[in-house]
Amino acid sequence: MHIERKTLILGVVTIALSLLAAGCNRQDETPVAAAKTTVGTEIDDTVVTTKVKSALLADADIKSFDLKVETRKGAVQLSGFVDNQAQIDRAIAATQAVEGVKSVENGITLKDGKATVGNTVDDGIITTKVKSALLADPNIKSFDIAVVTRKGEVQLSGYVENQAQIDQAIELARKVEGVANVGNEMSIKK
Repeated sequence: MHIERKTLILGVVTIALSLLAAGCNRQDETPVAAAKTTVGTEIDDTVVTTKVKSALLADADIKSFDLKVETRKGAVQLSGFVDNQAQIDRAIAATQAVEGVKSVENGITLKDGKATVGNTVDDGIITTKVKSALLADPNIKSFDIAVVTRKGEVQLSGYVENQAQIDQAIELARKVEGVANVGNEMSIKK
């Protein structure tokens, strides 16, 4: 019951922030590119993301806290680290069963061995440093990029505007002290 309440609160806050952000940007919009999403699509994507996260949380066999969920126009991108292939399969099946999901992109990676408490602390520091580096670069929409770290391996996922942003994000992540490898699960917005 406690997790359901957290998920509900997270969903409401996410939708409210999306509405606020969409409303703030509304006056600057120019009707040009068909690739841009509408406020309605962004709200729908936020709802789908929340439903997918809830479905993952509801399945005890999926370590949902190690997974990131990004949605763009109904396409759901899963990324992060899990213990075995069965968890990947269950996560994909749970995601596909959610209403509003048009497709699922699997960017989930299998963990390599057990992480120690030291690894976990170091990974948290690396994740923070990578996020800070992305935030500091004005050419990258860093809020669209999720960062997960496991034993020094950084995984970047999400939807960005172009290949140059992907290349720059990877390069910035590689330069962060403690990063052993960078995995790219980012996609270009369509």
